[in-house]
Amino acid sequence: MAERLQKMLARAGYGSRREIERWIAAGRIRVNNQVAEPGQPAGLDDRITLDGRPLSTARAASVPRRVLAYKKHVDQVVTRRDPQGRPTVFARLPRLAAGRWLAVGRLDVNTSGLLLMTTDGELKRRLEHPSHRLEREYAVRVHGPVDEPMLDRLTEGVMLEDGLARFDRILEGENPSRANRWFRVTVTEGRNRVVRRLWASQGVEVSRLMRVRFGPVPLPTGIKAGGWRELASKEVAALARAVGLSGR
Repeated sequence: MAERLQKMLARAGYGSRREIERWIAAGRIRVNNQVAEPGQPAGLDDRITLDGRPLSTARAASVPRRVLAYKKHVDQVVTRRDPQGRPTVFARLPRLAAGRWLAVGRLDVNTSGLLLMTTDGELKRRLEHPSHRLEREYAVRVHGPVDEPMLDRLTEGVMLEDGLARFDRILEGENPSRANRWFRVTVTEGRNRVVRRLWASQGVEVSRLMRVRFGPVPLPTGIKAGGWRELASKEVAALARAVGLSGR
């Protein structure tokens, strides 16, 4: 059965639909030796190549939907290769017979904590899309004076260079009189460095930042940084339902 090329390749785990659409627009993908066009249908019997390399869609289409809750270490980068030689989160993931691991969103090099990894490109796209408003919760240590009016501004909304942003919730940690204070903050968007930029808009410096939850998935306990926990099938199904995908 034919379906849109970018959807089929995303489901097979080769990338997100947006990423594959960029490959198609750049003329990097061919179907039966013809340069692919955006939105064209394709099936498992078609010969599909990326930069001349065959994509094994017949095998990859049966890749099960898997999700890892990965515990990122500070200084790790969320990229497959780094020109500076820094350690990458992809270096020690479980090997796959087909498809590849895809990171759901990004954490900058100085941010630690929970990073979801999946084999399903469509699940990745939906988890990242702002329309689903999945909560991202962070533990953040800040340096500088913080008062109630500032917290009110951060939850009501602050105009950043790329538009209005806010925290959906702020919970204060212990020892509020200390210069370095901990907070739990929740946002429902994955805008680049939004947590750091929100605090910076108030003249407050973030000295440590850790993501502790993404949607219904918490940061795994009992494992070291650089390790992971694979979600059980029920957890994966619940995560998929949260973004309108059926279980499989």
